[in-house]
Amino acid sequence: MRHSSEPGMLLDIASYARRGPGRRDHLSHDETELIERTVRHTPEVMVKVLSRGGQDLKAIGRHLGYLNRGGEVDIETDDGQRLSGKGVEKELLEDWDLDLEEHRRKVDLESWSNRSMPKLAHKLMFSMPAGTPPEKVLAAVKNFAREEFGLKHRYAMVLHTDVPHPHVHMIVKAVSEQGTRLHIRKATLRNWRSEFARQLRAVGVAANATDRGVRGESQSPKRDGIYRAECRGESRRTQARAEAVEAELLDRSLRVEGGKAKLLETRREVERGWRAVSDILVAEGRPELAAQVRRFSAQMAPPWTDRESIAWVLRSHTREVRTRDDPHVR
Repeated sequence: MRHSSEPGMLLDIASYARRGPGRRDHLSHDETELIERTVRHTPEVMVKVLSRGGQDLKAIGRHLGYLNRGGEVDIETDDGQRLSGKGVEKELLEDWDLDLEEHRRKVDLESWSNRSMPKLAHKLMFSMPAGTPPEKVLAAVKNFAREEFGLKHRYAMVLHTDVPHPHVHMIVKAVSEQGTRLHIRKATLRNWRSEFARQLRAVGVAANATDRGVRGESQSPKRDGIYRAECRGESRRTQARAEAVEAELLDRSLRVEGGKAKLLETRREVERGWRAVSDILVAEGRPELAAQVRRFSAQMAPPWTDRESIAWVLRSHTREVRTRDDPHVR
């Protein structure tokens, strides 16, 4: 259930700087709290949809087998059961009647010939940064799922703690018990992030859900992972892009990507919005928070494209190597 008083992902910073009758000149209590969390860098939640393997029954079974580590980790279901042991994924899929769903789909195969096959199940992942108590992440996901899917879509989940950031994998049956198909759109994900953050705060975990642009982040991959992936050869695409950027840097002719102008315009709108928010806070007698807003806006990372981010990583690595070889190099 969506809580209308919870702004969550609905913080449209640019709207505060608009002129005319649509201009905002007041902040609600929830908006003020969201702004406080954002400028104080409260940990951001992650909700991700894993796109592959949801159309095939065998692939879903393999995914469940991977999630429960061959029977070593319990699978928790929507009706409160804890399934343990090797092979329990088959029991779960039979309980959900996914074999019947797949059969119906095959019978109706011709109607899907010109478009992608519908999913039997959706694969989701809910994650928080390292240091977040895993049991609280699991509790928040359980509460989220109960409100979002309870008595409608069947679901099951597994908590993983084998990496620093605790995360919960969830499988959701695509067709509800009432016959309604679940469609996941961008707005759906925004709402889910907001609700996941709300559930985390309800169990005592500081959590936030805002757009990247509001925080001054581009859509680029994490910078510190680019060079490592290129060095390990784990991503041919990343390696090829890094090599192309490196060649352009050596030639002193780094190509500007087409999306740069849009990134710059978005950044200008965000900065104008944060300035307007600061002015509203001052008018409402919140000068300290207004000052934090101004510092947050001034310290946002540059609006870089993917290629510019890769170039930054490569230049930084080159400087590190030169400094290591000769400490006097700056």
